[in-house]
Amino acid sequence: MQRITPVDIQHRTFKKALQGYDRAEVDQFLDEIIETLEDDAQHRAALEAEIADLKERISHFKAMEESLQNTLLLAQRTADEVKASAHKEADLIKEQARISAEREISTFTDAAADARREHQRANEAAEKARSELRSLLMTHIALLEKTPPQSNGETPPAAAEAPKASGESSEADLSDTNRITVY
Repeated sequence: MQRITPVDIQHRTFKKALQGYDRAEVDQFLDEIIETLEDDAQHRAALEAEIADLKERISHFKAMEESLQNTLLLAQRTADEVKASAHKEADLIKEQARISAEREISTFTDAAADARREHQRANEAAEKARSELRSLLMTHIALLEKTPPQSNGETPPAAAEAPKASGESSEADLSDTNRITVY
């Protein structure tokens, strides 16, 4: 079936019949139909233009949506990479801090061991000095007890003849003994 256009209606003619319709009414009705069809055609053209515009906008928005999704995916990947990189860097920093702390602990442990050894040597040296001093004092005391006191200022024969061995001393050294305090 062929579509009827307003132009078809406008140019359409009918045969005259004896008892036909009032020509003026039919023409008026046809004019109203033509006018309605023209309005509908204009409205339809406007709607089709609007549909075309909306389709174009939809395709534009779909392209934008796709671009935004790609951008979002890229941003997500970048964020994940940055996050992973930050975790790796944090792990590396922690590992370096742990190694540095272990080195410092080792250094301090070695220093403490050295200090303990030095303290032990100092204690041993002090003990040795005490022992030697005690031995020296005991030797001097023994010499003093063996020598009888002289009132005329002469040197006693036993003290004059006593050899100076290690740990022994003369009478002059004995006078220094009175000033030494034993701890």
